This record gives sequence, structure tokens and C-alpha cells, in this order.
Amino acid sequence: MLNFTVGPVMSSESVCAIGAEQVPYFRTSEFSEIMLENEKYMLEYSKAPEESRAVFMTCSSTGSMEAVVMNCFSKDDKVLVINGGSFGHRFVELCEIHDIPHVALELEHGKSLTKERLYEYDQQGFTGLLVNVDETSTAVLYDTMMIGEFCKKNEMFFVCDCVSSFLADPFNMTECGADVMITGSQKVLACPPGISIIVLGPRGLERVAESKVRTMYFDLKDALKNQERGQTPFTPAVGILLQINERLKEIERLGGADAEIARVAAQAQDFRDKIAELPFEFVSESPANGVTSVHPITAKAFDIFLKLKDEYGIWICPNGGEMKDKIFRVGHIGALTHEDNDILINALKDLQKRGLL
Repeated sequence: MLNFTVGPVMSSESVCAIGAEQVPYFRTSEFSEIMLENEKYMLEYSKAPEESRAVFMTCSSTGSMEAVVMNCFSKDDKVLVINGGSFGHRFVELCEIHDIPHVALELEHGKSLTKERLYEYDQQGFTGLLVNVDETSTAVLYDTMMIGEFCKKNEMFFVCDCVSSFLADPFNMTECGADVMITGSQKVLACPPGISIIVLGPRGLERVAESKVRTMYFDLKDALKNQERGQTPFTPAVGILLQINERLKEIERLGGADAEIARVAAQAQDFRDKIAELPFEFVSESPANGVTSVHPITAKAFDIFLKLKDEYGIWICPNGGEMKDKIFRVGHIGALTHEDNDILINALKDLQKRGLL
């Protein structure tokens, strides 16, 4: 199968090779050295401020979203949530579950967040902001520098879910003023799902230290304490953490974070150029590099997903709910090439010839 989803994605041969090995015991100095190296790379690639830290959670990225909401906010906060799709709505749901006072800034699917719209919430007593930097359900990329300026002006704690945008789109944690960044192993890190990473800037660390969170597994104070020695509080997904280490080094060998972002951008542009002659419309006003959101004019999106999967051996990303038949998504992350784009485009052209598109 050729995988154009946005996670899990295609992995390199070197990452796959580690996945075929026996999983080692992890309470060792050797594993601790790998974990400390993983943290070093994550801080470098996210361009985190000095004195920042990173922790590695064995859970999906939603688990880390929940951990951040639990550890960094309380009933004393008033949080603004950017809700432009399924993943923005997930932050809304987490605030509801944990009784965090919040207001959702609602955006239509595919619409970008403008400065005028954001500043409708200026000087209204908000203490924090939650945003999915790449709203993966619609492939909209939000402007973290603009949002960061707004948060600085309003003295707000700034949380960036960069799960799909980390190493796919330009992001500088220091320059935009983000206090927390979240990402996952199955996106541009191109490893199996199961590890989510939280990078905490100085204010993030301060919030965690002061929190009175009631949890065992999602206690970030405990995670930070253990990461000081390159360990985790509980048994982690050891094999994936070893694969992450190889992938982080692979990115370094290929030129570093900026080179990886440029590669993903080129992969996205190549696909968008090639699909332009087919009966599709692009959905996003401000598209992310990592994924293209497509509206078929002459067919149902989910039918196209099924045909490609069952008859051509190609996975694209379907949507659910009201977007199921309207939008499909094509990812540009992982071990994909321009030649792979050609295979997908040719399959779509064949569907068109068959009268199915």
C-alpha cells in the first residue's frame, strides 16, 4: 500500500529496520542517553527557548492535549480556543471535561484566522489560548506569529498543538512566544503511533510546577522529574522511542529541521500542481504544507477513498461527519517522493476515465 494519509505515514528503511528488532530493556544508562538525546533534538528542532524541556508520553497526541489542559489550566483560567474543525473542537471538549472556563472562536471549515477576527477577543480577560496550528481536518494553517503577538499583548498562556505541522511548516517556538508545543510520533517524525511529545518553555514549566492536577499517568511534574535522568515514570513504548531517535538523526543528516520543512513544502506543491487539471477544488484558504484538503466536484469524497484503497492500493485520508462526502485529504509527510505523487495522480485520472470521478 502507498500511504498518503497524515498519520501513520510511510517510514524510512532505517526506521523500519529498528521496528523489526527485539525491544530492549529500558531501565539502563544506554536507554537514558538515547532519551536525553531525543530531548536535545526536539528542543533544537522546535527552536524552543533556553531552559525549555521536553517529555515523551506513551499515548496518542490527544493524550498529550489532555495532559496539557489538565496540568496548565484550572478553573481560575479563561481560555480562548481556536475551533476551525475536528481537532480544534477536541480542545473545546477537553476544556468542557476538565471544567476549564473557555470560549470557542468558531471558524468555518477551510477558513483562515484573520487578525480582525482574532482581535474581536482582545482585552476580554483571557488567560490562555489553545490552537491546533494545522487544523488537520481541513488542512488550514494558522499564523502562529500573529497569534503569539495577540497572546503577548493580552498576557495569555499560549499552547500550540503542532501535531501535524511540526517539521512540515515553519515554526519557531521562541519567536512566536509559545509556552507549550505538542507533536506526535506518527506525523513528520514518520514513526509508528504511540508516542506524543510535549515541549515546555519556561512559563510552561512554571505552570506545571504550580499545578495541583489530580492524575497519575498524566502528571507532567512526574514526567519531567523522570526525564531529568532520561527515563519515564511508567513503561514507555520503548521501540518507538528508539525509532524516533533514528528519525531525528536522519533529519539531521538530511540538513536539519529547515531542510525537512522545505522537502515537505516541495512535495505538497508538486502534488497541487499535478492535481490542478482534475475536477477538484482546494478547500483551505491558508493551506498547510503537510496536507492538502480536496473537495471533489463530480464525485463523493468517501467513494474516492474507498476506490483508491480497494482497487489501487493507495491510502488517502477520509473525513468523518458532515465532511465525509465533501472532503478528502492527501498528506505530504513521511517517506514520499514526487514519483509517488505521480502514482496517485495516475490512479485519479484512471478513475476519471472510468467515469467514477
